[in-house]
Amino acid sequence: MVNDQLADFLTRIRNAGRARLSKTDVFNTKMNRAVSEILVREGYLRSYKEVKVEERTFLRVYLCFEGGDLKKPVIQGLRRASTPGRRLYVGSDKMPRVQSGFGLGILSTSKGVITDRDAKKLGVGGEYLCSVW
Repeated sequence: MVNDQLADFLTRIRNAGRARLSKTDVFNTKMNRAVSEILVREGYLRSYKEVKVEERTFLRVYLCFEGGDLKKPVIQGLRRASTPGRRLYVGSDKMPRVQSGFGLGILSTSKGVITDRDAKKLGVGGEYLCSVW
């Protein structure tokens, strides 16, 4: 049983990239689906879809690689910021920068799961979930 679904999601993505796999299966949760949607929109993932494996549904996530071949994954790093034991909340004015602005922060706000750039534009803060670069 996995207690932290988002940490498991990030670890599976990280491991698939290091193993140069073009796809991986992750648990199908609302949070994983929302984070996958953001990563697809920002160009870190190719796509994702819902698949059924032995009576359970998973999200099959397709990774992007630079140059199209399986040499170097687009996602160089993933880091979980807020954990179940230590929640991390930030305001719109105290948003941390990821890799000097070249990375992406993902937050859970009252407006939904959004990127750090969108949160600054909307002027909302929330739980800082993870960083991607």
